Amino acid sequence: MVRQKGKSTTTTKDSGNLASVPTTMFRPPIVTVMGHVDHGKTTLLDVIRKTQVAKQETGGITQGIGAYQVEHKGKKITFIDTPGHAAFAKMRSRGAQVTDIVVLVVAATEGVKPQTVESINHIRAADVPIIVAINKMDLPEADPVRVKSELVKYEVMVEEFGGKVPVVEVSAKTGKNIEQLLDMIQLVAELTGVSGEASGELEAVVIESQLDSKRGPTATVIVRQGTLRLGETIYVDETPARVRLMVTDRGEGVREALPSMPVLVLGFGTVPSVGGVIGSKSQPARSYQPKKQLPELKMEGEVDIEAMLAGEEPAKRPSIEVILKADVEGMLEAIRSNLSDEVIIVQAGVGPVTESDVMLAADAGARIIAFNVPIPAAIEKLANNEKVAIFRYQLIYELLEDVEKQILKLLEPTIDEEELGRAEIVAEFTIKNERVAGCKVLNGELGKTDLIHWQRGDKILGEVKIRSMKRGREEIIRAKSGTECGVVLSPRVDFKVGDRLVAYKKISV
Repeated sequence: MVRQKGKSTTTTKDSGNLASVPTTMFRPPIVTVMGHVDHGKTTLLDVIRKTQVAKQETGGITQGIGAYQVEHKGKKITFIDTPGHAAFAKMRSRGAQVTDIVVLVVAATEGVKPQTVESINHIRAADVPIIVAINKMDLPEADPVRVKSELVKYEVMVEEFGGKVPVVEVSAKTGKNIEQLLDMIQLVAELTGVSGEASGELEAVVIESQLDSKRGPTATVIVRQGTLRLGETIYVDETPARVRLMVTDRGEGVREALPSMPVLVLGFGTVPSVGGVIGSKSQPARSYQPKKQLPELKMEGEVDIEAMLAGEEPAKRPSIEVILKADVEGMLEAIRSNLSDEVIIVQAGVGPVTESDVMLAADAGARIIAFNVPIPAAIEKLANNEKVAIFRYQLIYELLEDVEKQILKLLEPTIDEEELGRAEIVAEFTIKNERVAGCKVLNGELGKTDLIHWQRGDKILGEVKIRSMKRGREEIIRAKSGTECGVVLSPRVDFKVGDRLVAYKKISV
């Protein structure tokens, strides 16, 4: 074993050549670039790629695999080709924290925009270091001071205003300060202690996957720990695969992939899921423990800048995290203004529930409140798969009452529950535009006026009321064990066959 500058190394043999591979080493940082549309994310990545990678290639990149490495001052940096917010969150929600640093791109001519705020929400949920790249500094209307001031409103405390977030003013068009941006990435990586073990247990993450018509299932993976080797058997969660080929972003075949190295891998039996964790042995898929107490960020929001600069933090209180969607801005603000302080709005916006909303909710451990907005079938399916509860409302008082019930449950630790009955939803059908849950009472009784938990598996998704309860055409107020009934729930939650309704009452302890 050779020791050099405090790092342990071992000598390994690969294809007849001896190579010194560090066991614990400073691995290249893995960087994701995020920001608002048209603020220059793609152009910035392109200029980094062309100036760094194409130096050694004719005709530029020969193999687009969704990630690539550049070399800057003798050290490498791994970039993930700008993933959508949904993909970024999906990796994390499955336990695959692949990103070490996020570069937030903000146009100097436009400042903070809705997708900038959305990016900040995702970055804060990920709890990773952030570097701000103020782009388009070549334009005469560029106003970097305005951008920095706006970022402070959204709790991105830049160094110039007494915070710790570094800012680099760049121009992806002219190449201005691109070298300085790469310097800053390496500095932040060193300060945060990015490291990995080449000899440790294998851990890699799927960042892209597809079914190639000629090569079959392929996946771009980035190694986090250990070494991925040609010919070895690996497991994506619990599914085995054999590594038949590994290709770099330059189109070169390799026998080993070390920590932070992205490679295209062939040999999977089926297309692995984005965010899948690869190991050398079978293991159940890990679940990410979401970061709690996320302060609200909104486009029109204000924060107490003086208190933040003074280092003051709000006292921790019981809270619930929500993503709020409404049909119009006026209704959105009306709902906001009536929610209690215990409700943490992770994100809010106008329009239908999107994939990005669902993945952010999964990542932050939040529920989605949808007021009078459509929820596409594909989004409902995704929410079900990601175990995200979506609550639909058409009356604001029902929304507020339901949220208050959840808060009350958090704030009343001396109140316990006594279960009165339990019913399983065995069918669903529509009568006069009302969605009806066909239920079979498993034990006890289900009453129309009872408090009801809506439950899926062992998880309580929320509280509901029984607005209507019938057996055949007869309106009833109670159903006993072994009987069936049809109920209309309020609010209109996205229940599934197999969900359960648990009737209970509160008792003092």
